[in-house]
Amino acid sequence: MGLSISNLEIARILREIGEYLEMQDVPFKPRAYEKAALAIGDLEQEAKEIYKSGGLKALEKISGVGVSIAEKIEELLETGRSKYFEELKKKTPVNLSELTRVEGLGPKSIKKLYKELDVKNIKDLEKAATSGKIRKLEGFGEKSEQKMLTGIEFLKKTGGRFLLGNTLPFALMIEERLKKLPGVEKAIAAGSIRRRKETIGDIDILVISKKPSKVMDYFTSMPEVANVIVSGGTKSSVKLFSGLNMDLRVVLPESYGAALNYFTGSKDHNIVLRKLAIAKGYKLNEYGLFHGEKRIAGKTEEEIYKVLGMEYIEPEMRENTGEIELALKHKLPKLIGYGDMRGDLQTQTKWTDGSDSIEEMAIAGIKVGLEYIAITDHTKRLAMTGGLDDKKILKQMAEIDMLNKKFAGKIKILKGTECDILKDGTLDLPDNILSKLDVVGASVHSFFNLPEAYQTARIKRAMSNQNVDIIFHPTGRLINRRDAYKVDIDEIISYAKKTGTVLEVNAEPNRLDFKDEHIRRCIDAGVKISIDSDAHSAEQVGFLELGIAQARRGWATKNDVINAWPLEKMLRFLKSAASRK
Repeated sequence: MGLSISNLEIARILREIGEYLEMQDVPFKPRAYEKAALAIGDLEQEAKEIYKSGGLKALEKISGVGVSIAEKIEELLETGRSKYFEELKKKTPVNLSELTRVEGLGPKSIKKLYKELDVKNIKDLEKAATSGKIRKLEGFGEKSEQKMLTGIEFLKKTGGRFLLGNTLPFALMIEERLKKLPGVEKAIAAGSIRRRKETIGDIDILVISKKPSKVMDYFTSMPEVANVIVSGGTKSSVKLFSGLNMDLRVVLPESYGAALNYFTGSKDHNIVLRKLAIAKGYKLNEYGLFHGEKRIAGKTEEEIYKVLGMEYIEPEMRENTGEIELALKHKLPKLIGYGDMRGDLQTQTKWTDGSDSIEEMAIAGIKVGLEYIAITDHTKRLAMTGGLDDKKILKQMAEIDMLNKKFAGKIKILKGTECDILKDGTLDLPDNILSKLDVVGASVHSFFNLPEAYQTARIKRAMSNQNVDIIFHPTGRLINRRDAYKVDIDEIISYAKKTGTVLEVNAEPNRLDFKDEHIRRCIDAGVKISIDSDAHSAEQVGFLELGIAQARRGWATKNDVINAWPLEKMLRFLKSAASRK
């Protein structure tokens, strides 16, 4: 087999092929490529492994991948290139991955901007918008021009950082690649990836190896590498085709823990640790913890914290927000574990905008070890998703009853909804329907620009409804694309405590909503949270891991997360909370 290329890179190329085809008004194909890109991006196994074990036929068995697309994936896996993709780029030389990051800008509008104003990238777009040329084009106008400028400013503000959900699988794949190299004892991604920050600036990888030059040669020649910035004996830096920078360092076994601690960060956490070491008569750096010239710790992180008189601090907590003080007192919270989830309380199916059936979602839940899963399709207000009205949701409930008989003893399928919160805070389904459901989530999908006081009152009104159990994605943000709507978070948390309403940590990679700081406020206030995948396909149930990471960054314990509880306990809590409203 030829070169190794990640699922993330394959998915990006397939998605962009679809976008180029949409720009050329090719029917049907764009959707096929989009679907295949989603399927590849959601795979638990690397496409290269699937191809290695079963060839082209195995690729064709991937959901959404037909013969033609499978052949293009094969070419990428064998050569690292796609001639078809390169030909499409020559016909329309625009930077799609850059331009589509501007909210509201899709392939059709990009095509028009390219043809009429020769817009090829963000710089061209900003120039055209600031000069007032876009508003003169048919189908655009002043409002859309201003929206583009706002989107460009937002991208500048976020500093071109990459989503954790997109970067983590790639970093873990590189880890595994390096671990398999002869002479490599350990390999781990450190930095903000290890702390599971919601966005990533770059990737730092640490390796223990007796053959550093061979590791460096392999690293700098990987197919994802666009150019080598620095190549040395124990450190190399590269820029990937995705635009991400990645550094590799080979360290000695006796310094591994100290280096891992140093390169995991955060900077503020490390500064306080070093000061603490100095106060105790030690010196701490990336090579170890020293007393004079003698290294007394450094092989593991645990021994460094122990010598400093502290509990071990989980990477997700290392932000210097009180964790060091608690570690010195041995009073750190026991964070929720990555294997602690028992249920998922937000999933969508083919009944609205999901791609899989209720049965397929239930099977996906079983595969990841869940005991229960809630089906929460959208309601009628969200017409573009085919949202459910009163009659349709009753039909869906009947199907769930039937499937629960089939899956008895394996998984419990809960009847639920993601009910739209209307502009005045009332709900999109009547109470006589909502009261029949096991789990009612309510969410904002419209009127994002309301004044803060109005938006806050709107959500509070929804929370006061005795049928509403959870507020889904409570701030409506899309990371790197759309700011949260204006809402008084402290007031929402306070009202959640009063009404017993659960606030969601939405694990969808573009959302991760609540932020870690908001989760921390919930925990401090005694407000319960749920961690939900917001899966729109069977593979996306795996997003739960990202939500757990976010909850850990907010210092959540198992007791704080209702769907880390057994089913009966969780349902009793929802029922008792409803009775208090």
